[in-house]
Formats: sequence, structure tokens, C-alpha cells
Amino acid sequence: MTSHGQSAGGPAPSTGIGPTPGNGRSTAGGLRTALSGRARGAVAIGIATVVLFLISAVLAPQSVSGGAISAMLPFAAILAVVAIGQTLVVQQGGIDLSVPGVFSLSVVVVTKLASSGTPGAIFLAVAAAFLIAAVAGAVSGFVVARLNVAPIVATLGMNALLIGATWAVSEGAARRTPTGLSDVIGSTLLGVPVTVVVAIVLTVVVGVVVRLTPTGRIFEAVGANPRVAVAAGIAPLRYTLGAYSVAAVLYAVAGVLLTGIVNTPGISEGNTYLLPSVAAVVLGGTSLLGGKGSVLASLIAAVFFTQVDRLASTLGLAYGWQILIQALALGLGVAFHSGFRPGGKRRAPAVEEPRKPVEVA
Repeated sequence: MTSHGQSAGGPAPSTGIGPTPGNGRSTAGGLRTALSGRARGAVAIGIATVVLFLISAVLAPQSVSGGAISAMLPFAAILAVVAIGQTLVVQQGGIDLSVPGVFSLSVVVVTKLASSGTPGAIFLAVAAAFLIAAVAGAVSGFVVARLNVAPIVATLGMNALLIGATWAVSEGAARRTPTGLSDVIGSTLLGVPVTVVVAIVLTVVVGVVVRLTPTGRIFEAVGANPRVAVAAGIAPLRYTLGAYSVAAVLYAVAGVLLTGIVNTPGISEGNTYLLPSVAAVVLGGTSLLGGKGSVLASLIAAVFFTQVDRLASTLGLAYGWQILIQALALGLGVAFHSGFRPGGKRRAPAVEEPRKPVEVA
């Protein structure tokens, strides 16, 4: 039996923090190992977010006032929900460009079907939005996994279909949010906005499922190397379908949340969430090649990007500058997490403790 923290087959017990006899590892090296992978991504974006708020306090103090933060958090939560879905897709080695279509169609379906404002109508409208999203995501996943179509092509095509459906259903007109829906989503729970509560709950649930369950570990293994998964007798199809379906439902959840806090949401609300969702995933440290990811880091990155927008708006910068900042952050995130260093050198990959092999029934 090995002691806690000792790798199987290791020569001696070690916590991975202090120096170990025979290997010459320093405390600093142990800390780098401890902060590898998911933890490193969450810590890095967490530090960046703290620095951003400090900069905001200097350049535009009004952007970090209590009222400003209270107004910012619901929108950060909505982006976080979208980013969680995008994280799942990226963990399968894909990227989902259908975010605008799913998000916008969900907004339109809810505002149109629930126009009467009755609880029954609102429930059916929300259920319809989730069902449509799940089907759209499943189709995208099937096209990617079974027909071997590139994720960018498959989801771009799905997005075009959904945008067309959005305009057909809405007839080009935005509708007001039903009072019953805004009363619920626009409220607070123990002083915390409902949108924020939903984002936190989803982050915890998805994080636990992916990290701590056998299904989640297989999900990551399939995303990291589908060929090895097939050789091990694992069918990648259902995991890819699951990733795209759950992601699409999360986009729909985000659309419903936005509908609940905006009086008259536009029919193209989803357009502003595509780039930030991808940027949040990348800046959070999830590899674009698939495999491991962190929904917690994606949530923190969502707060980061939302505050960037608020700071830019407070400073009077045009919307184009906000997009430019997001694109720049995306590029920096890719460079940082790919191990790039000035001078053309790449950072050596972090070493993590080996994990127990995944058992397949």
C-alpha cells in the first residue's frame, strides 16, 4: 500500500511539495507541479482577474463600485453558462460556432410562446427552448462524430439553420419578456442574483461529473485521444453527442437567463457570446486539442471578460475596441497555455501525478 500522495510504483513517499531524497526536486518545482493542469489555469485567470479589478479601480473607479459590480455579475454569469458548454465541446477536441443560433432562437422561442405570461406557458416555452437546443446539439455531435465533418463546418452550418429559424419564428420583431419570467430570474436568492446562483450550481455540477465520476473520466480520455479510446473498446459517439447536446442546452439556459433580465431582448442577442465564450475557455486553460479542462477557470474567465467590457464602456471605448481586446486576450491565452515563451522557446509541459486507469465495464 502506498501512502497518500505517493504515485504507484514510486520509490518513496512524497507530498510533491518539499524536496524528495534522490530526485533533487526543490520546493519551487513541487509547487509548479502542484499548480499544473487545471489548477494552474484557474489560478492564472484568477490572478489576472484580480489585477484587472485593481486596474479598473485606478482607471475608472465607478466601474468597480458596489452598484456596478451588482449590475455586471448577472451578465458574467450568463457568459459563464455559455463558456461551460463551450468547455465541454472543446474537451472533445471541437469548437462550437452554433452559440449565436442556439442562444438567439431560445430567446425568441421563450418570448413568443410565453407571451401570455401564465406559469404554464412559461414552463412550456422554456422546455421547448431546451428541447430544440438538445436536438440541435445532438445533430451537430452526430455530424462531427459519425460523418467525420470538421466541428467548425458542422456547427457553422447548424448555426446558419438556427439563425434562419430565429428570423422565421420571430418574424423579425423582438418581443417583451413575460413578467412572470422576469420576476423569477430577475430576483435574488439570499441576496445573490438568481443568474449567479444558476451559474455557480452548473459549474459545481458539471465540474463534479467530469472530474469525479467514471463517466467524466472516460469523457476526458475520449477527448484526449479518440483512437486510443476506440482501441480500449470505448465508443466515442455517445460522448461527442453528449458534449454537443449538453453544451447546446447550456446555451439555451443562458438565453433564458438573459431573457429574464432584459425587458425586450433582441433577436440577435447570441451574436455577442461566441468570441467571449471561446476566449473564456482558452484563457481558462482548456486545451483546444481536447482532454482536460476546467469549468471553474472558464467561469472566472467569464467574469474577467465581462469586467473588461464594463471597463471599456466606462472609459468610453467603442464596441470595436472591446472586440479587439477580447481577440487579443484570446491570442495571449493560446500563447500562454501552449507553452510559448519570448525568444522562441516553449515551456516544458507540466508533470502531473499518474492517475488510476479508467475501468470500462
